Amino acid sequence: MKSTEPPAALPTVVYGGSFNPIHRGHIALGQYLVGRGLAREVWYMVSPQNPLKPPAGLLPDTARLRLARLAVEGLEGLRASDFEFGLPRPSYTVHTLRALRAALPGRKLALLVGADNWVGFRRWYRWEEILDETAVFVYPRTGYPVDEAALPPGVRLLRAPLFPTSSTAIRQALHSGHDAEAAEWLPPRVYQEIKEKGYYR
Repeated sequence: MKSTEPPAALPTVVYGGSFNPIHRGHIALGQYLVGRGLAREVWYMVSPQNPLKPPAGLLPDTARLRLARLAVEGLEGLRASDFEFGLPRPSYTVHTLRALRAALPGRKLALLVGADNWVGFRRWYRWEEILDETAVFVYPRTGYPVDEAALPPGVRLLRAPLFPTSSTAIRQALHSGHDAEAAEWLPPRVYQEIKEKGYYR
């Protein structure tokens, strides 16, 4: 059911991740939140690379940000953000949310996490403070059941559809030359940029 709250009362939802690369499932989740009146807007908070632990296959920060911006261009309520790029590292979520509140006084914030992250949420840095200060939306992921009845106040399980792909699967498809499989889950402009730049080959 769509919320009846006025837009100004709705939260800006922070959706953090490496987005390596961003895909249709990520976009559909943002559109689900905005379309059902659960969010004023959704910010895809592209996480900066930790220079001490460069994961294999992780594109540079600016490349992942550009792909994210291509993906959301022209889509109402969706924004790709480099806000964390200017924060001290490692960029803990609790610090990001507090910095956002300082930068956007009066703005209501919420956090979007996958069920896989929710299952391990108590391992997050200062997780109790996040829950005390910020509403959390949890989106379902296959293999990570969430007991909705046991969720703490301020945490809501979304009824969003499941998306049968992941950034890892898309990278593997591109690396293996299965472009048609990857293209099915990538926004057209994102796929074109990946092809032109030779990413994930």
